[in-house]
Amino acid sequence: MAAGEPDAVVWRNRALMLFDRVSVPVAVCDVYGQVVLANPAMAAECGTTPGRLRGRQVLELFRPQEATQVERIAEALRLRHRSRYQVSVCWRAPGGAERHGQLTADPVSDSVEETPALLVMLRVLGERPVPRPEPVRTTEMERRVLALLAGGATTARAARELGLTRDGVTYHLRRLSTRWNAANRTELVARAYALGVLAPGVWPPDPGGAAAEEEPGEEGRGKGRKGTGPSPHG
Repeated sequence: MAAGEPDAVVWRNRALMLFDRVSVPVAVCDVYGQVVLANPAMAAECGTTPGRLRGRQVLELFRPQEATQVERIAEALRLRHRSRYQVSVCWRAPGGAERHGQLTADPVSDSVEETPALLVMLRVLGERPVPRPEPVRTTEMERRVLALLAGGATTARAARELGLTRDGVTYHLRRLSTRWNAANRTELVARAYALGVLAPGVWPPDPGGAAAEEEPGEEGRGKGRKGTGPSPHG
């Protein structure tokens, strides 16, 4: 082993340690943009680990906002230019927010003739928060019907307890099935829990989950209505 080789190994290990610990998202890519090495900060922006980024295309992880920027950089690299290149990008953060920022790529190699690697750094410039979903709107009667179904009530029993006719219960079931694209009673109940309309972990089922959106005359609607079409009867 040559005299300088132990020192080279020591400095390489120190460089890798610094690479891992730096808080700036950094990756080393080949000239085609495929990730060879990424630090934890870069992996965190993608919601994964450094090892899982290896082999991924950096411009698939961070989408360019202008295709012409990428084309100019590709042409410059083909001509072996050694300038610093910047690409405006956007990406989906692990929490769902849409972030935007800038990728800076520096070609690096031991000689001018050697095909360079790219040292890529990411600068986060801002983000748009995750849009809050609109609350699920149900009427009080719909929630009461769902709670009874979740407790195992038949259509006839639900009608007796709610003061409705069987066709009245069917009317509310049909409205919910259409709104949630549910095929049967079991799916209706499952969606009610998934959407927060029924409170999880409560027995008997609690109809006080989602906000109500009452319609004029809703409580009495359907009492004498004759149901038409298929419906999840008990």
